Amino acid sequence: MKNRKMLVLMSIMLVLSVFLAACGGGKEKDAGADTDKGKDKGKEEETAKDLPQVLNLIESAEIPTLDSSIMEDQVGFNVANNIMEGLYRLDQDNKPVPAMAESEAEVSEDGLTYTFKIRDAQWSNGTPVTAHDFVYAWQRAINPDTGSPYGPYFMEGMIKNATEIGKGTAKIEDLGIKAEDDKTLVIELERPVAYFLSLMTFGAFYPLNEAFVTEQGDKYAATSDNLIYNGPFVLTDWDGTGDWKYKKNDNYWDKDSVKLDEINVNVVKETATAVQLYEKNQTDRVILSAEYAMQYAGDPEVHEELESSVFYFKLNQQRDGKATPLANVNVRKAISKAFNKEELADAVLANGSLPANFLVPTDLVFNEEGKDFREISGDHALYNVEEAQALWAKGLEELGTDKVTLEILGGDTENAKKQQEWYKSELEKNLPGLTIKLKEVPFAVRLDLDNASDYDIQAAGWGADFEDPISYLELFTTNSPQNGLSYSNPEFDALIESTKTTHANDPVKRWEAFAAAEKLLLEDDAVIAPNYQRGRMALMKPTVQGLVTHKYGGDYTYKWVHIGE
Repeated sequence: MKNRKMLVLMSIMLVLSVFLAACGGGKEKDAGADTDKGKDKGKEEETAKDLPQVLNLIESAEIPTLDSSIMEDQVGFNVANNIMEGLYRLDQDNKPVPAMAESEAEVSEDGLTYTFKIRDAQWSNGTPVTAHDFVYAWQRAINPDTGSPYGPYFMEGMIKNATEIGKGTAKIEDLGIKAEDDKTLVIELERPVAYFLSLMTFGAFYPLNEAFVTEQGDKYAATSDNLIYNGPFVLTDWDGTGDWKYKKNDNYWDKDSVKLDEINVNVVKETATAVQLYEKNQTDRVILSAEYAMQYAGDPEVHEELESSVFYFKLNQQRDGKATPLANVNVRKAISKAFNKEELADAVLANGSLPANFLVPTDLVFNEEGKDFREISGDHALYNVEEAQALWAKGLEELGTDKVTLEILGGDTENAKKQQEWYKSELEKNLPGLTIKLKEVPFAVRLDLDNASDYDIQAAGWGADFEDPISYLELFTTNSPQNGLSYSNPEFDALIESTKTTHANDPVKRWEAFAAAEKLLLEDDAVIAPNYQRGRMALMKPTVQGLVTHKYGGDYTYKWVHIGE
């Protein structure tokens, strides 16, 4: 996730063919998905072999980094999902299955110790993948000197001694991950974690070969030549910017499942250009913006899916060491209610996106009875101009002014600019005295500004890292590296902490705590202003078969893709 955790953090991701997070799940509804029954498999495979197994794709953003320890954007996570592999990966049904682990983990009765056997696998340079590679990678991610956005975020409070390492009261080598030998990896937890195995598919937990990383030094992951790979594909022709290619990894343990020989990825930011390339058969898949979604509606090559990525305004309360007007809760509440989300989803996006009156997305997390979390938590921060204007007037009075100027930080793609212009129009129309300035920058620049909290309002988003409400709600706890809003509420922190401790083994109370936390975040404190849950409409050639999309982690897996009739 989906700057995917983006996500993590992300820009207006309507146009990103990634997660960013990340972050609709299930198999892509390609032309061959429902037509395999009754076919002569031998004849089909023979025909497929005669076709060039080359896939041509478009991305609308460059790769910021492929160092899995510091990666935080959906573009990077999507690429990494196809060139790297952790203990587990998501299968065609979006279930975590053993990958570098040769079989399911052995779990202690108290749920605190996981023992994995590492399969016979190699890096792309022929070096064996060992348990030591995981130990090194995890220790590197928890090391404060690395500056990993996800290592401490995920490990503290979950992996034994991770919290103490962050406080400086334990050594890095005390982290609860040990290699008993080259093939045996033992992980010790602080508490039982129901979603632990799904988390093992996430990029921050991928292995790293210490000898190679050390040899590369500062050049590690700078280009495709400064990386080695243990996934289905290797990366080529990437110089740290611009386009890239994937090629089949002949050292991959499951290489027989990989049918594609090559994937060519071109960075194209304008949808019009991308569609032209599609019509000229120069690319096999393209994400459609609103006008093209309407134009191609009903086309048999259009595929629709609902993602788990939710987009929102991050309302920064402090910038350059000074309080912003957004430090006023009534100003934040007014903004969250002042734009028409139905119009945004139906007319501006027009791609199957849903108005978001929530942070945790619909159709992601279900309880044992099959009830969606959204049925428990309900709607928050609904569009209401009358209420927004009353809150706005109160906020301006408290600030002692009748005018406020705020900057929206967003992306520089064609569709992002169009969407940001709409936000500006809506907010200025509905909130008298408000002036919106737009700052539209490339994705990598926006990530830097986000990390520095150098913005007033940011058009951001998040895709799931795993299937649990905490993947979204924990972003805004006081010590979360994804917070960056100068927001701190002990009550909110306590609710999230209770889902890990006192309510950890009580699913009902745990969900009630999450629901209370979401209400506090979106209604009472109005920390962020939810916009939409992203839908996606894409043109895809019917010859592209077997593409799998995911609800969390990297958006796509190309391992099972093949070019057929």
